[in-house]
Amino acid sequence: MNRILQTSVLAPEVKYFRVDAPKIARKHRAGQFVIVRLNEGGERIPLTIADSDPDDGWIALIVQGLGRTTRTMNLLEEGDLIRDVAGPLGMPTEIDEFGTVVVVGGGVGTAIIYPAAVALAHAGNDVIAIVGGRSNNLVLLESELKQVCTQVLVTTDDGSRGHHGLVTDELQRLLESGRRIDRILAAGPVPMMRAVAEVSRPHGVPTVASLNPIMVDGTGMCGGCRVSIGGETQFACVDGPEFDAHDVDFELLERRNASYRALEHDRNERFTNEHCHMQAAMNETR
Repeated sequence: MNRILQTSVLAPEVKYFRVDAPKIARKHRAGQFVIVRLNEGGERIPLTIADSDPDDGWIALIVQGLGRTTRTMNLLEEGDLIRDVAGPLGMPTEIDEFGTVVVVGGGVGTAIIYPAAVALAHAGNDVIAIVGGRSNNLVLLESELKQVCTQVLVTTDDGSRGHHGLVTDELQRLLESGRRIDRILAAGPVPMMRAVAEVSRPHGVPTVASLNPIMVDGTGMCGGCRVSIGGETQFACVDGPEFDAHDVDFELLERRNASYRALEHDRNERFTNEHCHMQAAMNETR
């Protein structure tokens, strides 16, 4: 059992959890994740470790309530217990003194690039962050990134904050500015990472994509996270989750991701109906 030490709402349907997990905190490296099971018999879900403190023994998770399990988790509060938290899993982010590194985060993908930005900055890199969201209230971890990055650029789809447009607009501007960019790390929705790869490809800048969005079991046993990298089959959860973005077959990846949508929609509908019935029953007893 792992106790929740702290929670806060970061955005609509997005919640921050600080979880007591001393063994994981001691081993955690940027880019790694944990497998969470809320209760006995519950679904196993992979969640990126957004932060950790080995001295105080906690890890931070940022959860977007998209499916039944993540929406259920977002109902938990400080003091509640999580049945299982296993990790850290996955290969850590490659950290070296590259020079100037641009980290690009879309939505909750910012939870992935944040620990990488911290580690890259500590390794002596000049780190620039580009973070985007559909609107102002969906831009995450901007203030935290400003503490470790030399520049933080914000974009929103609706223009309510920063640049009115996409993260790739700002990335394109940087690449065409004449400024030397030595490496790019992207994390977020699959179409966004695909777009980042295509923007950077003509410039020959090494680009890494975090393929967390397609992980299911998180241990390589289910095969649901198979990806084609340079024509070879690999598994996002054990061989990654980070890969050379220019070698990823994003078309195949998007088709595979789409295969779960009908099931996810059905589970979400059932969760919504059950939650509404529960709320109605509680109101009747008051």
